[in-house]
Amino acid sequence: MLTELRISNFAVLEQLDLSIDAGFTVLTGETGAGKSLLIDAITLLMGGRASSDQIRHGEDEAQLEAAFQIPPGHPMLDRLRAQEILGPHDSQLIIRRVIARSGRNRVYLNGVMSPVHMLEEFGGTLVDIHGQHDQQSLLAPSIQLDALDAFGRLQELRERYRSAYRDWTGACRERADLALKIQEAAQREDYLTFQLQELDDAALQVGEEETLQSARRRLGSSRRLGELAAEAQERIQADHMGILPNLALVERALGELAQMDPDMEGTGRLAADAKVLLKETADCLRGYIDRLDDDPARLAEVEDRFALIQKLKKKYGGTMDAVLETHRRVRDELEGLRHSDEKLEGHDRLIREQREAVVRRARELSDQRKEAATRMTKVVRRELDALKMGQTQFVIQLVTGEGDEAYGADGADRAEFVLSANAGEPLKPLSRVASGGELSRVMLALKSALAGVDRVPVIIFDEIDTGVGGAVAAAIGKRLKELGRVHQVLCVTHLPQVASQADHHMCLEKSQVKNRTVTTVRPLSGIGREGEIARMLGGETVTKKIRETAAELIGGANE
Repeated sequence: MLTELRISNFAVLEQLDLSIDAGFTVLTGETGAGKSLLIDAITLLMGGRASSDQIRHGEDEAQLEAAFQIPPGHPMLDRLRAQEILGPHDSQLIIRRVIARSGRNRVYLNGVMSPVHMLEEFGGTLVDIHGQHDQQSLLAPSIQLDALDAFGRLQELRERYRSAYRDWTGACRERADLALKIQEAAQREDYLTFQLQELDDAALQVGEEETLQSARRRLGSSRRLGELAAEAQERIQADHMGILPNLALVERALGELAQMDPDMEGTGRLAADAKVLLKETADCLRGYIDRLDDDPARLAEVEDRFALIQKLKKKYGGTMDAVLETHRRVRDELEGLRHSDEKLEGHDRLIREQREAVVRRARELSDQRKEAATRMTKVVRRELDALKMGQTQFVIQLVTGEGDEAYGADGADRAEFVLSANAGEPLKPLSRVASGGELSRVMLALKSALAGVDRVPVIIFDEIDTGVGGAVAAAIGKRLKELGRVHQVLCVTHLPQVASQADHHMCLEKSQVKNRTVTTVRPLSGIGREGEIARMLGGETVTKKIRETAAELIGGANE
């Protein structure tokens, strides 16, 4: 519910702090006092379009602020908490909007600067505003279908249908995508076959490029490698100048030394170990020389293979991994083409099964909607009778489409509220009702019928009673009072029959302070409220009789 409203420098409202209670609240006052400005301010806080003309003359900016206590289970709670605008256990939302002449308008949600479109997105879930010539709710057929489902408590059934519908449409999209890919692949099957043949013939192996690079270096330098290996072997084993012959002399001298000094036995063993290692080194060099391939034909073969790899790399992605991946992909794509008919048949079977589920869910939803439409029509007609519109014919037209194209996210049904306000006139869609007063009462009847399921906590009626009076006005007042038991209802009215039914009464008064027009709001009760009702009854002249009538109206409403 809306708990507080603060307004600064908004048109003739210089400064206004207003606490609002639950139930049915009326706003009254002389014409031009600024009653509708309060509604305009709330509209802006719900994302309405702002203008610098709305700023009080002589001021740079207007500030609007509203505090809402969001009821448990409201769909906005989880979203606001997810965005960390509300804490895990918080439920109070404070909306602040600043309108500046510079054009730099700002919006704050619980102190967090936010874009205006956020107000537009969730404003309609907090406040539902109905004006004499600006009925926004329940006029679009899609919203009327939502209202019917809410009345019939069909949301869970509709969600089951939507789940089946999402599966079906998703499978249809996947099948279409697959068919397109198959068609594209079929169109280039010859090219894919050529690629596969080329890559199959190449028979590339992982790591082959590195192996070939090593072989190229070895084959290209085989003569020099042999020379270096032979030189090293010669220096180790030469008869007189080699290391091994000289090491033998060293070993003999160390042996004689160890005989004379046992402490040198370890040094002699080191020389022996070195001799063994040098012999192994010489053997390795000899084997390496034997293995060296100085074959120009083998080198040409390696060069050709290496050149083929470079060609394929350039053609298929620039790296060896890319070439191998292309090989795998082309092979899989051609293999998929061979089984494309089987894949399409599998998708078709799935689509048929899911379509059957959609048809079954849609039929179930349609049956429940027909039953709900019958019940809702009776309830709305009863409400219209109570609002003195007994001649009005109200019908919920539910049309169920045929064929696959009829199924949408909400089923195969299209609901439209139609009525005839006068006997003999044809039924017309609700959006084409000419009289604003009639439409307002119809909207009140609908709201009353939906009171138990409507999740919007605050409903505002701006002079919906224009053009009516007497018993009709009293009926409207009673219905607003009843609606106030399940919603917070605010109503701008000029009719005492409506105002007398309110749980709370606020009067807007316009005065001049220092040659400036200022509007103030005064809560009324007791004698003050009787006086305001009397003014609404009698105008400028308020007699004792009129006051007594006002007291009777208030007393009757309380009873």
